[in-house]
Amino acid sequence: MIKLKDLLYKVSLDSVVGGTDVAVNTVAFDSRKIGLNDVFVAIRGTQVDGHDYITKAAHAGAIAIVCEEMPAEIVNGITYAVVADANAALAQIAANYYQDPSQELQLVGVTGTNGKTTIASLLYDLYLKAGYTVGLLSTVVVKVGKQEFPATHTTPDPLAINGYLRQMVDAGVDYCFMEVSSHGIHQKRTEGLQFKGGIFTNLTHDHLDYHNSFKEYRDVKKAFFDQLPKDAFALTNLDDKNGRYMLQNTKAKKYTYALKSIADYKAQLLEHQFSGMLLKINNSEIWVKLIGEFNAYNLLAIHATADLLGMDAMENLQFLSELESVSGRFQYFTNAEQVTAIVDYAHTPDALKNVLETINAIRTGNEQLITVVGCGGDRDPDKGPKMGMIAAAMSTTAIFTSDNPRSEDPDAIIEAMEQGVEPQHFKRTLSITDRKQAIKAACKMANSNDIILIAGKGHEAYQEIKGERFDFDDYQIIHQLLTI
Repeated sequence: MIKLKDLLYKVSLDSVVGGTDVAVNTVAFDSRKIGLNDVFVAIRGTQVDGHDYITKAAHAGAIAIVCEEMPAEIVNGITYAVVADANAALAQIAANYYQDPSQELQLVGVTGTNGKTTIASLLYDLYLKAGYTVGLLSTVVVKVGKQEFPATHTTPDPLAINGYLRQMVDAGVDYCFMEVSSHGIHQKRTEGLQFKGGIFTNLTHDHLDYHNSFKEYRDVKKAFFDQLPKDAFALTNLDDKNGRYMLQNTKAKKYTYALKSIADYKAQLLEHQFSGMLLKINNSEIWVKLIGEFNAYNLLAIHATADLLGMDAMENLQFLSELESVSGRFQYFTNAEQVTAIVDYAHTPDALKNVLETINAIRTGNEQLITVVGCGGDRDPDKGPKMGMIAAAMSTTAIFTSDNPRSEDPDAIIEAMEQGVEPQHFKRTLSITDRKQAIKAACKMANSNDIILIAGKGHEAYQEIKGERFDFDDYQIIHQLLTI
């Protein structure tokens, strides 16, 4: 058992009522998980305030309560620790509880709007190919060595993060690659972690349903780099206008990568087709299995990170050339009739534009490009018209459909997408609310050599409608429809 005083090490305390030299069983921020001699951390969430459950936690056997304000009812025998920021306190307590596992491996965080999953996942793959025991914390999956766990959030809560990191250390993991979301940074889930490096991909229109403005979204991302220690590296995309901004106040060693600017790590896209692309990275030409300018950036960031972590240059390039696309990220196949189907997670205007630009650069123009796309409900409403405009302008036919409507009316979301379509492109659009029927329609419209893009959900194997999750896998569905 750990002592409460050791759990509170480095936690910024306003006041403490009761003793700290007491043995603690475990820590939780959900009162339903509290048992005898546990610590309850009262977090103010977007939906629920943990302070409303302090009494319940006390009666369930909590030995200590960490909170931002003292409750009206004080229970004898319980220690109350008052802090200014319970989220930050939870992160430090979690690190202390699991004995600072992030200090025992090389932890690299990836943040930005697009590319986080691809970069973190492919860094995991690259280091696995190089013979290391590796960890991954991503949107798609958590991996401890080769053991897999389902992912629930882009950035898990601090107890989950540190729990996984402790498992990794115990399993002999050398490197861990982690997606770091703006929500996770804002909610202090990554505080108390010792990062060896941070990667910035890009910043585009996203998550403005959560953040009050684009400036706030940008500044939250920057906070991650502000907190990096001086012995870490900060690697940023110089072609993104926010790239330099991320490095302004960091104490970490600064490095840059770019396709269009002078940078420490430079790449050129020499040629590309559906089977891959030829890149020139610094002075070396390399054929890779991924395609698209956005993946050229991702691969360059991966190459730079491996170099900064000390991997041999030739090994680095060799393993880079062997990497294959991540589930739901430009995942494609071609059937017997030569119809190519592509499934991609593109759920922001910028990501959709990138994928469509990549396809249009490869196609001859004689084929149809049929795009099936929707927008998630209960999210930033400004995305809908932009996604509609891009899909209609850059496709032969755009079919608007449901994504994850959540609590919103899917037809209302589709109407918002239709409003963004420019008049000259009206005839290119079609609206089918049922996503499976929309995919079926695309398959019926496609002839030999045509291309179908199913955008928005990528790796997700569900649809979220009115609070329920239903099994739904874009890749599985279109694969069945085109290979019957």
